[in-house]
Amino acid sequence: MTHRYRTHSCGDLRLSDAGSSVRLSGWCHRIRDHGGVLFIDLRDHYGLTQCVVDPDSPAFSMAETLRSEWVVRVDGAVRARPAGTENPEMPTGLVELYVAEIEVLGPAAELPLPVFGDQSYPEETRLRYRFLDLRREKLHRNIMLRGRVVDSLRARMKAEGFFEFQTPILTASSPEGARDFLVPSRLHPGKFYALPQAPQQFKQLLMTAGFDRYFQIAPCFRDEDLRADRSLEFYQLDIEMSFVTQDDVFAVVEPVLRGVFEEFGEGAPVTQEFPRIPYAEAMLKYGSDKPDLRNPLVIADVSEVFAREDVNFNAFKKAVAQGAVVRAIPAPGAAAQPRSFFDKLNDWARSEGAAGLGYIVFEGFTERQAVIADYKLNPDETVSRLEASSGGQLHGKGPIAKFIPAEAQKLIAEAAGVKAGDAVFFACDRADRAAKLAGQARVRIGNELGLSKTNVFEFCWIVDFPMYEWNEEEKKIDFSHNPFSMPNYDLDAFLALDPADAEKILSINAFQYDVVCNGFELSSGAIRNHRPDVMRKAFALAGYDESVLEQKFAGLYRAFQYGAPPHGGIAPGVDRIVMLLAGEENLREIVAFPMNQRGEDLLLGAPSSVTPKQLRELSIRVNLPEK
Repeated sequence: MTHRYRTHSCGDLRLSDAGSSVRLSGWCHRIRDHGGVLFIDLRDHYGLTQCVVDPDSPAFSMAETLRSEWVVRVDGAVRARPAGTENPEMPTGLVELYVAEIEVLGPAAELPLPVFGDQSYPEETRLRYRFLDLRREKLHRNIMLRGRVVDSLRARMKAEGFFEFQTPILTASSPEGARDFLVPSRLHPGKFYALPQAPQQFKQLLMTAGFDRYFQIAPCFRDEDLRADRSLEFYQLDIEMSFVTQDDVFAVVEPVLRGVFEEFGEGAPVTQEFPRIPYAEAMLKYGSDKPDLRNPLVIADVSEVFAREDVNFNAFKKAVAQGAVVRAIPAPGAAAQPRSFFDKLNDWARSEGAAGLGYIVFEGFTERQAVIADYKLNPDETVSRLEASSGGQLHGKGPIAKFIPAEAQKLIAEAAGVKAGDAVFFACDRADRAAKLAGQARVRIGNELGLSKTNVFEFCWIVDFPMYEWNEEEKKIDFSHNPFSMPNYDLDAFLALDPADAEKILSINAFQYDVVCNGFELSSGAIRNHRPDVMRKAFALAGYDESVLEQKFAGLYRAFQYGAPPHGGIAPGVDRIVMLLAGEENLREIVAFPMNQRGEDLLLGAPSSVTPKQLRELSIRVNLPEK
């Protein structure tokens, strides 16, 4: 043996190695006793090898003391597995190691959670013993996938002509976006750095400095409330380009994302040309600006139908008269569902704060059936009417159907694209709330009826976000999203806008866009507002004067005074990309050392208290809130 610990890894051995003497080191993944013969599955980073120890082996007495997750070195001879015991699922499944010697390198205490198998364990246990959790096959595979995805993203960006930069981690606090993580300065008492929410200003400054194509696998930090697809710290593929239009950004980003998902998606179909959906259309048709296009259901607006004189469903009719809207969510094939299906959806809607979901179930109802149903009322006319009857129409049933005449039901069915055997659910409320409820109902109905496609990656761009919105609390116009996006508006006309013309201002869209996959927003991006005059006007229309730009965005605003190129970019989230590729629903399954949902690192104990001496050095006194 030439190496202290191993001549091969636990994933190396093949049938061609039979007869050779080797040394392996690894963890005892599983130990089985088959009639006095011990089988040890030895695992390392590279794979797993079956080791056999029988009573004739000088190592047998040592092997009997081994337990799961002990780290050992084994020496022995490679041999072919006996006929019928091969395991073609394993790369090493045609051979085994007949053990002659065992050395214990690291005994293990009793395990708080098993490494073998994929049993579900409480998150607190998994995070506290993350080093054990990471030994489990699925999580180990996810972390390795993450590394390969990052390598692929980096290579694809370089192939597109981008240069990788590194920007500061300690920076100034930003007044926009989420809450910053602050870092006190010892050298400047009473002042603070901030961890970057994103390298946004730095990458724009690089464009202003004359660099053309920037990218970075950038760490970002946001002090936000946590959820399954959001973390306090995360990484993004940060991109910025000079002298580009929105189309140019899309032309770069699409092949990068498409290529990564094709490379690591295990054959799942990937959208080839990402459709572009205007924000207003997305909110109407899908009730969300991050629509899951695997779900085929499309929401329709039927407000005008419920405003008709012959419709007597007053709950909706009065609401529409007061400015509400009615959204129709189709449910194909739902007529075959039991009453409990409809009751559960209504109960869910009420749990979301809505009055419920009205619905109509459509059945086929021919004129011939109508004649037969009327036989007792008009027996003398039955024969002649039967001879004349042909064709058919939909007939609605359900709690509100009796308030909606046949002609109005027909209009609803046409708008929602339903036929006999289908149902339509309704959400009635103020436009934004109706959209949200209808969007959530669309997802639930699609899932309940098994309509959504699986094992596919459906991408789209959401474009034409509104630049401004009405702030109901302050009764004023305010920015809708990113205040530094270029308006999608003739710039001379934009500069001439009257701040009092609210209707025109609220109609302006911006060159802002999101890229969405399977209902997850991977990133927001924009063509930047690089002109100081347009920037001043954009802020003025929202009620801010130039002092806001000078005080809060001094570096960027100053740089734009000295010749800035048109530029734009985007920053797809690496964590969410890997989460989708790994088929996971929680970011903690693809991050090596995540925090829990309270933002705590249970492994190392962060956040933690610090000593009085450390606080004095920082000129800080802790003022804890009263319990």
